[in-house]
Amino acid sequence: MVERLKTFLLLTILTAFLLFMGNLIGGKTGLTIALIMAGFMNLIAYFFSDKIVLAMYRARELSEQEAPALHRMVQELSVSAGIPKPKLYIVPSPSPNAFATGRNPSKGVVAVTDGIVKILNESELRGVIAHEIAHIKNRDTLVQVIAATIAGAIMYLADMLKWGLFFFGGRSDDREEGGGGIAGIIGLIAISILAPIAAMIIQFAISRSREFLADETGAKIANDPLSLASALKKITGYAERIPMEANPATSHLFIVNPLSGSAILSLFSTHPPVEKRIERLYKMAGYTTVKL
Repeated sequence: MVERLKTFLLLTILTAFLLFMGNLIGGKTGLTIALIMAGFMNLIAYFFSDKIVLAMYRARELSEQEAPALHRMVQELSVSAGIPKPKLYIVPSPSPNAFATGRNPSKGVVAVTDGIVKILNESELRGVIAHEIAHIKNRDTLVQVIAATIAGAIMYLADMLKWGLFFFGGRSDDREEGGGGIAGIIGLIAISILAPIAAMIIQFAISRSREFLADETGAKIANDPLSLASALKKITGYAERIPMEANPATSHLFIVNPLSGSAILSLFSTHPPVEKRIERLYKMAGYTTVKL
């Protein structure tokens, strides 16, 4: 409930920021243009996200004959989550990781790497798949597309502001006001630079909130928060030693950030710290202290 409320508040802040930028630059016209441009690209990503991401990581669909136990696990957890059984894909990578995609529960896809299937025991793998099914159940692809569209529109508006200042800023009649116009131009330049950064920070905060929510929902679906905690700890340890070649644009999809080995400030991370995720899972299981 807390993470759902946090997502709502962050999206509200992002929307208010968008309205401010639109009014500042071009009123309804500028706002509409920015929304159309950002929305068009994100709608394409929304409707074709599963095909794009699966092709990007050379994933192939696993048949029930190839992995009957894994398919049974997905079926059982889907029933527990109350959604249709998602398709199951395998990614040819030794780095342990997993992700979910699909624009709605009926189009859901769960993908696991070769590495994660090899290093996790059955209960840990069950926890990971439950986490990915939670993303599908919570419609996180839709939430992320909404956030990306609003953030993208803000970035377009910031670009429009920069170009407007470049072409027309120097001709401002505000110079007649004794230098006040210069201060105004400096303020607009600062807004054009800081606005995209602020939008990105909020977008990443939404992504981190959805990860916490998927952990919580997944632990309830599997009825086993400790196995997911154990899986997260194990995946992180292996992922640092066996890095994955991942596109930064899709890093938010994975259960553990495949780019976590690089120096990423927490504000600009798509995932919350693994330590905090494990701590929350232990608290769900009734523990007051956690040994990491």
